[in-house]
Amino acid sequence: MKRPSLDSILLASTDPERLHAWYAALDPEEDAKVDSYLVLKFGAVHLLIDSRDDIGDGNPEPGRVILNFDVADARAIAARLDGMGTRWLSELEDRDGSLFATAIDPDGNYVQFIQLSEEHRAAMEQAGS
Repeated sequence: MKRPSLDSILLASTDPERLHAWYAALDPEEDAKVDSYLVLKFGAVHLLIDSRDDIGDGNPEPGRVILNFDVADARAIAARLDGMGTRWLSELEDRDGSLFATAIDPDGNYVQFIQLSEEHRAAMEQAGS
């Protein structure tokens, strides 16, 4: 029996074009429109953005689900998002050689950017084996 795999995350929005533009600034591997969905691919996960009329303009509980992006250059991502007027829950900080930041996307969702140091990455890989 095949085990389940997480393939996609759906973000519903009252303004999907605005939300798509923000996530597209992260330089996804793929960016397409499939039916009514705006689809961006980051690693093995597809981020689907769609319009819905049964939600509000902003996420009332943004800490409930946080998207974590493993990035190669957290400083470049932060600078690009700063240029777009992004609000930050937690500005870019160095934590023992690894860089972390938590942005607030246009719909109020929390999005964390993590650039692990080689030491932290090695420790995580060793813990997983």
